[in-house]
Amino acid sequence: MAGVGALGRHHARVAHSLPGARCSGVFDVDPARSAAIADRLDIPSRPSLRALLGASDAIVIAVPSTAHEEVALEAIAAGVHILVEKPLAPDLAGAERIVEAARARGVVVQVGHVERFNPVVRAALPLIDGPLFVESHRLAPFSPRSLDIAVVLDLMIHDVDLLCTLIPRPVESVAAVGVPVLSPHADIANARLEFRGGAVANLTASRISRRRVRKLRIWQRSGYLSLDLAAGVGEFHRLKRELPILEAWRERVPAGLRSAAPPSGLSALVDRTPVRGDGRESLEVELAAFRDAVAGVAPPPVTGEDGVRALRLSLAIEERIRDHVAHTRSSPS
Repeated sequence: MAGVGALGRHHARVAHSLPGARCSGVFDVDPARSAAIADRLDIPSRPSLRALLGASDAIVIAVPSTAHEEVALEAIAAGVHILVEKPLAPDLAGAERIVEAARARGVVVQVGHVERFNPVVRAALPLIDGPLFVESHRLAPFSPRSLDIAVVLDLMIHDVDLLCTLIPRPVESVAAVGVPVLSPHADIANARLEFRGGAVANLTASRISRRRVRKLRIWQRSGYLSLDLAAGVGEFHRLKRELPILEAWRERVPAGLRSAAPPSGLSALVDRTPVRGDGRESLEVELAAFRDAVAGVAPPPVTGEDGVRALRLSLAIEERIRDHVAHTRSSPS
């Protein structure tokens, strides 16, 4: 475990109890933090990254994003498989260097887009059928963590990755706005994406909100999915099979009553099906998938190429935001 800060410590906790794997230890640039986590979990605290790599077949990289490339390339050079927290790297060139180096060395790369493993997302995937409109809200209270990057790479990138999974088509148009409030980077952002074929997505992310919100809504011809990613619950709404459209209702009533109003309320027209996950912790499922990828049981479900794709689109959103901020600052009052 390279890095045991706010997120890395949870990786260490889950990895320590993961069946079929042994936690080889932790390393952090803060020796006291590394020692505290190691003592709590009764695992070794390694004195350096090199020592951690020498004791490991695979590591999780949860260091600050600005150091992802450096640590990843050192691990790859040592032949150690890596799970890199998102974003894969702070810039596209760095992310592509990681992927190319891993390919040349035969090393597994998995990217930590953990929402792919959210139990309600996994439960909803079989219901996905050509989304036409997707809306996401990912809001969090202010924290000094990750202020080296904008909210797009800090939070919105989770939903960008989910979006690329739900709508596997090229993005043809990106519009975005954002505002830096408490940091030099955008702390709240909104993006509108248009995909080839006509699907549209509207994404909102904020790290200056009063409460946490992680919601995803998906509209498609077969119905509407509302998912609460934080609570791990959702609902699938679809027109009742015996009443697929309101015109069908009008055709079924006697001719003398066709001026009557159709059944009132959504409950008369829509079936509501709960969507529930299996209750497993997302990190546990993610690390189990990494364990299996390292063992050659299955390919990593979130590849390095997936990480590059999400990063590329997120950086395009950031570019539109920078243009918007520059325009608003240069506009006359």
